[in-house]
Amino acid sequence: MGKKELLQQIKNLSSEHILSKEEILGAYNEGTGEKEDKTFAGKLKISEILYYIGGAIVFLGISVLIWQNWTTLNIFAKILATLGAGIAAYSVGMIFSKYKQLDAVGQAFFLISALVTPIGLFVVFDNAGFDMGSYGSQSLISGILFAVYLASYFVFRKNIFILFSIIFGTWLFFGFTGYLVDGNPSIEDWDFFEYRALLTGLAYIFLGYSFSKDEKEPLSGFLYGFGIMGFLGTALVLGGWSPNQNIFWELIFPGLVLGTIFLSVHLKSKAFLVFGSAYLMIYIVKITAEYFTEGLGWPLSLVLAGLTMMGIGYFSLYLSKKYISS
Repeated sequence: MGKKELLQQIKNLSSEHILSKEEILGAYNEGTGEKEDKTFAGKLKISEILYYIGGAIVFLGISVLIWQNWTTLNIFAKILATLGAGIAAYSVGMIFSKYKQLDAVGQAFFLISALVTPIGLFVVFDNAGFDMGSYGSQSLISGILFAVYLASYFVFRKNIFILFSIIFGTWLFFGFTGYLVDGNPSIEDWDFFEYRALLTGLAYIFLGYSFSKDEKEPLSGFLYGFGIMGFLGTALVLGGWSPNQNIFWELIFPGLVLGTIFLSVHLKSKAFLVFGSAYLMIYIVKITAEYFTEGLGWPLSLVLAGLTMMGIGYFSLYLSKKYISS
């Protein structure tokens, strides 16, 4: 078989979802003797997991140190122990990332920086006289962090910077929109929060889909999971509870859930399948408890709800085995 015929065969198998990108790369690496790039495949080695756990423990240690000695430390010591530690961790990560064998350790230091630096900024702005409970202060801090980590991604091209850009960008979105409507009596805080959470969930889903086609693919699962959980969870809450239920959201919710389950096949996403099935079960229990609690209809409704859940569970398992796991 010639080169052109082989490439065409690979295209045909890929279009039918019989051959995956990882299998092609694995075969190529075996032939050339190269080691598989685990980072590209979205898998973490045990050593890398330990690096990140170690980074989280370092952050915890710094937090406990500040908490235990908050009243005895002067302002300079507080800033040095928080913002200074965050900048130092970022600098160490930047140095380590230049060496391939130390790159994973460097990303652990970037993690420490992303966790500690917000505390440092809170300390600086608090001592500068800002009201740290206001939306304006939160918008300013989250905006600084978002700009720093988004710029860091364009410089270093590390997925960890995209992850924290999304986290700080979400914080900025909630903080700034809260600042815009703060004090407006015509807007109810809880309803406004729900619709913002709905938009955030949708944004995560679209980002996950766009990332699934390039080197940021390992972030797709994270974004799909949190996105669909936030979107469906908020849609369910928007439906309310009798007698103050929102008929529009109660009627549209089953369509959203079923659409999520069928999208799981197209996207090959277990997160869509799992959360779609889970929220469908929750919705059935909610409707049953809301409208069929009186008389003999309640026990019968529970029986039907239980049987329906069993059917949903079997259908979800079938879809997972046939269209996703394969």
